[in-house]
Amino acid sequence: MSWEPRPVPAVTPESEAFWAAAAEGDLLLSECTDCGLVFHYPRANCPDCLGDAVEWREAAGTGEVYSYAVARTLGGWPEDDLPLVVAYVELDEGPRVLTNVRADPDEIAVGDRVAVSFVETEEPDVAIPVFESVGRDR
Repeated sequence: MSWEPRPVPAVTPESEAFWAAAAEGDLLLSECTDCGLVFHYPRANCPDCLGDAVEWREAAGTGEVYSYAVARTLGGWPEDDLPLVVAYVELDEGPRVLTNVRADPDEIAVGDRVAVSFVETEEPDVAIPVFESVGRDR
C-alpha cells in the first residue's frame, strides 16, 4: 500500500498561490502590510488586525522544531511510511507551521534545525511542504 503521490489538499482562492509556489519549490508566507504580521495558513484577512492588505512573501524555508510527536502506528497510514514525525516548526520568519519532519524519530529533538523540501502530489501545480532535519543549533 502506498500513498505516493500524496492526496491533493483542498485548494482555495486564498491558498492557490501557496500551493502553486510549493510545486515550484518555494515556500510562501502571508504578510499583512497594515500591521506587519507574517503568518501562515493563507487567508484573505490578517488574523491580528483583520486588515485585508495581505501580500505573499517568500520564506527562507528554514526554522527549528518547536514541538513534535511520533506516530508509530496510524490507522490507514502505510506501514512503510511509519514512524511519522509530526511537528510544529517555527520558521525563521516567525510563524509556526504544522508539518512532517523527515528525521529519525529517536534522534529528533526540540530545537533541531530543519529545512523545507517538497513532496509531489497527483496534481502538477500542488506540492506538500515537509521538513528535513539539518542538525542542532546548540
